[in-house]
Amino acid sequence: MQVASASRCPPSTRMEVLRGLRSAFPIMLGFIPFGLVLGAQARMRGFALFEVPMMTGLNFGGGSEFAAVGLWTSPPHILLIVGVTFLVNSRHLLMGAALAPYLRAVPRNKMLFCLFFMCDETWALSLTDARKTGFSLPYYMSVSLCLYMSWVIGTAIGAVAGPIMGDVSRYGFDMAFPAVFFVLLRGMWKGMASALPWGVSLGVAVAAYMVLPKGWYVPLGALSGAAVAWVQARS
Repeated sequence: MQVASASRCPPSTRMEVLRGLRSAFPIMLGFIPFGLVLGAQARMRGFALFEVPMMTGLNFGGGSEFAAVGLWTSPPHILLIVGVTFLVNSRHLLMGAALAPYLRAVPRNKMLFCLFFMCDETWALSLTDARKTGFSLPYYMSVSLCLYMSWVIGTAIGAVAGPIMGDVSRYGFDMAFPAVFFVLLRGMWKGMASALPWGVSLGVAVAAYMVLPKGWYVPLGALSGAAVAWVQARS
């Protein structure tokens, strides 16, 4: 009876933090080279050294940061950059909605603080884990803070090394981010039925990227995939 009772004990915070660290570590390795690319590109666009980690620390959205750096001019077109940043980050609306059912037990003040650190990878890892064992706040924050620190540090290193190394994307560092996403998709795979929303989202995103202004492919791809998933769920 004692053994059975012990087996039902919830995992300790320390165990959950360590579990989050193990989950985040491979992605942290992928963040660093991609951060080097962003940091180097930002410096080439005229960012000061301290401005690069400040941007990535306050925004923490790799896609929107690459878009902002790509649109950066002197003087910058602030409204254009803000608009594109909003479009690229609008996928977080759907990500937050998908995670919301698992956050009902989290106090609102803690939840809002935690959601600041949500990125694509944190969301994917935490959602997959929550579907299996229930949402774990220590696990989520462990993953989030590990990825946050690696991203900010990686972009800061890129800002320092960029003027010395030049265009670091020629070394193939920018391939790390797509590789990370493929690994995350594998972890969320549920069978061929789940591939249809992904395929539609990919097709719409590619088409929007080819014919529409920069940034629109992100929300359109996300919304089209969500619409197909909703239709599937109702049928």
